[in-house]
Amino acid sequence: MPKMKTHKGAAKRFRKTGTGKIKRNSAYTSHILTSKTTKRKRNLRRGRILTGGDAKRMIALLPS
Repeated sequence: MPKMKTHKGAAKRFRKTGTGKIKRNSAYTSHILTSKTTKRKRNLRRGRILTGGDAKRMIALLPS
């Protein structure tokens, strides 16, 4: 069988951690930042871990 190709759109948005979990960045950080509180913007900087079916789907798109 041929090798599986990495889904490049997913590769730009998601990363695998050392333990194999899928990490993503938070949404709502790109514009209209004046109406968001400093605390909210600071918390949006942190990455998040995908869970459940979303994680399963991303693992299939990121074979490497």
